[in-house]
Amino acid sequence: MTSLAVVVPMLNEAGGVHATLEALAAQRDSDFDAVFVDNGSTDATVAIVEDFAAARGLGRWRVIHEPVKGTGAAADTGMRAAIAAGAVLLARTDADCLPREDWTAAVRRSLTPRAEGGLGLRLVGGELVPRRDEGLGLPTRAVLRGAVHLAEAFGRVRPGNRDPGYLGPYLMAAGCNVGITAELYLAAGGFPRTRIEDLHEDRALVNAVRRLTRDYARRRDVVVHGSSRRVRAWGLAKTLLWYKDHAYRPEHVDIR
Repeated sequence: MTSLAVVVPMLNEAGGVHATLEALAAQRDSDFDAVFVDNGSTDATVAIVEDFAAARGLGRWRVIHEPVKGTGAAADTGMRAAIAAGAVLLARTDADCLPREDWTAAVRRSLTPRAEGGLGLRLVGGELVPRRDEGLGLPTRAVLRGAVHLAEAFGRVRPGNRDPGYLGPYLMAAGCNVGITAELYLAAGGFPRTRIEDLHEDRALVNAVRRLTRDYARRRDVVVHGSSRRVRAWGLAKTLLWYKDHAYRPEHVDIR
């Protein structure tokens, strides 16, 4: 099977990373490397990940460090470390997310060439579904999920996402649920090494990809349950404004 690596940026996630580790350990397709990128944690995050991997005998899981603060910087460091170790296919999620048990299998199927039985995509953006274990009621979760699709529709007409140089339509591929081939990641320049409050690094990567290929798509079978902790901390309206070019930007953005 083609080498697959999962990259997980993390910062002070001691309170919740165990659930993410369990979700990754439960993947039906377990033939993957995992690169956890610590972005300067001051709590027990690193120890929790390392102890979990040791206890489960997960020798292909490792922790590396990125001192430059930012989800873009941490994710890029992890992606490039995975490529240097031989990964051909890359998947990213975040340390507060729960990939569905068929997530790695679905990413692999999406990115595998058609000649080898896959879908032949070079980038895939998956479905982001709110977690059910964080106290949000069903109506709020439904509104939040609908807002994700509305945001993607808005992105297709947003002037910043329209340019004659783009080869295909805008696609919202959330950083916590994206897959990409190693060769396309390098060709596109990777995630910009930025702070989360400065730039949505996932949108920047997608727009770089759009200048290179049309072989990308949204796949509803690539599912990650994402955290709603920003909604609980800021409320739904402010959270949506945050994702709309940081129209809402509080002083403290690292919600734990």
